[in-house]
Amino acid sequence: MSQAEAPVAPESTGPRPRNPLWTLGILRSEVTTTLRRHRTYALLAVLAAVPVLIGIAVRIETGGGGAGGGPGGGGGPAFLTQVTNNGLFLVFAALAATLPVFLPMAVGVVAGDAIAGEASGGTLRYLLVAPAGRTRLLLAKYASVLTFCLVATFVVAASALAVGALLFPVGEVTTISGTRISFGEGLVRAALTAGVVAGSLVGFAALGLFVSTLTNSGIGAMAATVGLLITVQILDSIPQLSGVHPYLFPHHWMSFADVLREPVHWDGLVENFRLQGLYAAVFGSAAWARFTTKDITT
Repeated sequence: MSQAEAPVAPESTGPRPRNPLWTLGILRSEVTTTLRRHRTYALLAVLAAVPVLIGIAVRIETGGGGAGGGPGGGGGPAFLTQVTNNGLFLVFAALAATLPVFLPMAVGVVAGDAIAGEASGGTLRYLLVAPAGRTRLLLAKYASVLTFCLVATFVVAASALAVGALLFPVGEVTTISGTRISFGEGLVRAALTAGVVAGSLVGFAALGLFVSTLTNSGIGAMAATVGLLITVQILDSIPQLSGVHPYLFPHHWMSFADVLREPVHWDGLVENFRLQGLYAAVFGSAAWARFTTKDITT
């Protein structure tokens, strides 16, 4: 049979199979882009500076002495009284100081800019030209925000650990329950605490991503996300609204203190993760519904 008479394969009318490696490539690209932005470096630098300021303030206030209070309730002040006795407690104190405001604000900036920033910069349309699909692009954006949550939390923890070891003695850890554990186990508890704090931001990250799909202004989305954070924090502090407090995403954030109990109290942690999962499901679905039907013009 001659070359001209060779049969021609019919064109496929169905959707082309998507290569899983392409999905991994999108995820890697989004995570790399998020972490390499100058804004991200600035946010991480501010977060890393918080434990330094706390450590220096405690050192100046106590003159490096070891007279601290006993283990107490589990909030930031109780951790702070133990820093002079054991520098490892600076990790817990720094996380308690940054979780209510600094960490979620940084996450709000990154999440709010995820979609809206691409739209305002004119790059969202070009991202969708590639055979990625809106769903996979949205998932990659959310994964990059969650990666930032994890990186930001461990930056705070690592900075606090370094400053605490430099300015204060380290050794066995007295838990909130009054028992003593080894320094090695204390390090494991500190890493677990950082993981819990990062997981506590999952719901807020989904909320920020949803807000980002509602507008083409990156600055507007970031401001709205941070504004929602402040509003909900205020609502959570009003006693007359105690009936709705358990349903607000930051209500169980400070439950990470239960990691430093012996044994670990899991009830508060489970409630926190359950609430974060609910927020992630609701606002993640809302973000998907909005983004997959949105008219992309820029």
